[in-house]
Amino acid sequence: MGTQTKPLSRKKFLSWGLGISSLLTVPAFLRSSNKKKETKTVKMLTQDGKLVTVDIAAIPDKKKKIAPEDIHTWITEKKSTL
Repeated sequence: MGTQTKPLSRKKFLSWGLGISSLLTVPAFLRSSNKKKETKTVKMLTQDGKLVTVDIAAIPDKKKKIAPEDIHTWITEKKSTL
């Protein structure tokens, strides 16, 4: 009377599902590798008065807060010792 459909076995169903899901994840890995990692930099003034750019990862964490009086004299003290 009609065509009989063969039941899909569990093994074939799982293998097809795994194959399709692996094909869908490949573009996600390719897309993430194209992104460039931005390195954030900060411009800072050195003790001899030069302006340099420094990577944020190279800057140590906060240690001790400098006194306002020291801020005004730190360059002149360095020049006088040279």
